[in-house]
Amino acid sequence: MLRIGDAAPDFCLPRAPAGEATLRAHSGHNLLLYFFPRAATSGCTKQAQELASLFPQFQARDCAILGVSADSPAKQARFHAAQNLPFALACDETHETCHAYGVWQEKQFYGRKFMGIVRSSFLIGRNSQLVKIWRQLRVRGHAAEVLAVLDAPDTPLQNMKNR
Repeated sequence: MLRIGDAAPDFCLPRAPAGEATLRAHSGHNLLLYFFPRAATSGCTKQAQELASLFPQFQARDCAILGVSADSPAKQARFHAAQNLPFALACDETHETCHAYGVWQEKQFYGRKFMGIVRSSFLIGRNSQLVKIWRQLRVRGHAAEVLAVLDAPDTPLQNMKNR
């Protein structure tokens, strides 16, 4: 299980709308890496919309956003376009990155058990270390909560610029 202060697991995933998403691409910057169960569902849409609405505030804090689900690149691209998202989405169809971050777990819905992504977020600092971890988070207010952590004076974000 990952802990605050650990090195964030590296990844290289197909990115929507195009290209690849890697941890190395965000080196020297803060990154909110969020895992969501399934594109175009109500909770995942609300989460993406909330993050998109506050995206300029994340940019002002030198914090990129990358969403990850196990959906196909085509489905992610449709969701990305439909929501007009200002940040990329990545596709982890093999679940390798989900396993590395500990978010691929057994879930239960109406008595049926299955494997899936547990909605979670990881705030990764400029040095690629985990600064804050949210597991089984609630969608409403989460983006503002992340911004509050970015603004906290005792947050171990390396060389963070003031707004």
